[in-house]
Amino acid sequence: MTIEISKEARKEAVASIERYFRENMEERIGNIAAGALLGFFLEEIGPLVYNQAVADVQERLQARIMELDIEIHEDEFQYWRKFERPRNGK
Repeated sequence: MTIEISKEARKEAVASIERYFRENMEERIGNIAAGALLGFFLEEIGPLVYNQAVADVQERLQARIMELDIEIHEDEFQYWRKFERPRNGK
């Protein structure tokens, strides 16, 4: 699954890759090469990041659902108990 990004995001990402090479590598990278590198990462590594993000969200949602069950839990069959008298000898 290739991750698609908007044209504006792609433009900014390519510019960021070019800047990274300019400031951190011995060789500069051109616009076309930076775009190809971005495409490679989106297709090859993007799904790894996406899948991990989905797994993390699922785990957090499951934990939250468990919390909700505790927070909003009501005991069943409580109607008649409100009519019961206390049983402490009186």
